[in-house]
Amino acid sequence: MRVGLFGTGYAAKLRAQALLKDRRTDLTMVVGNVPSQTEAFARDFQCSSVSSQQLIEQEDIDLVIISNVNSEHGAIARAALKANKHVVVEYPLCLDLAEASDLINLAKSQNKLLHVEHIELLGGLHNCLKQHLDKVGEVFYVRYSTIKPEKPAPRKWTHHNQQFGFPLMGALSRVHRLTNLFGEVAAVTCHSRFWKMEAEFYQACFCTAQLNFTSGLLAEVVYAKGETMWEAERKFEVHGENGGLIFNSQEGVFIDAEKSTPIEVGSRRGLFVQDTAMVLDYLFDGIPLYVTPEESLYALKVADAARRSAQLGIAIAL
Repeated sequence: MRVGLFGTGYAAKLRAQALLKDRRTDLTMVVGNVPSQTEAFARDFQCSSVSSQQLIEQEDIDLVIISNVNSEHGAIARAALKANKHVVVEYPLCLDLAEASDLINLAKSQNKLLHVEHIELLGGLHNCLKQHLDKVGEVFYVRYSTIKPEKPAPRKWTHHNQQFGFPLMGALSRVHRLTNLFGEVAAVTCHSRFWKMEAEFYQACFCTAQLNFTSGLLAEVVYAKGETMWEAERKFEVHGENGGLIFNSQEGVFIDAEKSTPIEVGSRRGLFVQDTAMVLDYLFDGIPLYVTPEESLYALKVADAARRSAQLGIAIAL
């Protein structure tokens, strides 16, 4: 299967490495935004550096993988699907909810795969959560916090208002992990703040959202990065009536009335390789994938509600 790749950054390199290791694929073309970086990428991974139009119009490209700036995902996915190609895209599918829904319908009408990568569901933390969740009894509160100090903040698309998107849409995995575990959300309240260094880039962002699930569960999501953050944190807390699960980075513990028990958390390594292999298993052998685009779309709906709540200063019902 001949593959074309959009992007030359971290995720794109991991995809390229996975494709080179798999005998079922031939990485043929790459498209990037910086010519010198794209040429170097093409040399490293033995493929051709081409324009976006050239890749889309190349008839013998079977699969397009989109691993570039969030704001470009939707337009590339649409062009690739219309050109009768399978599409894999790193989350989010796009930054507009209506457009994301249209793309899913387009893929169905073209009878082509549209896979939105959500490797957070494949990692050790998520598998550990699912394995031990029953121990805590009825869950009433969850807190998921990822804080990343960056001094100085990078002047790149991850700190760009339009290119990254609203924080919880750009970092959609934070919301999707919760909806995958706990189901439907009834209402969302969100607050956000940005520290800017110039018109398009920001020095830091802080975003916190409260998700009220239809089950009665309250979940709090904190996502923050940049120069005004002082201590790194990657923490997931689940509080239930019979106990709690606390994961601090890669260390986990189950706490109940009697004792605290350490929990082994699996690795986060190799997830792009795993995701890529599962995509190829589906395309070659029809083996179902671990996530559907509709599930990703629902998480995007919740994240978009958070965006509107922060903008309007009100709770948004779903």
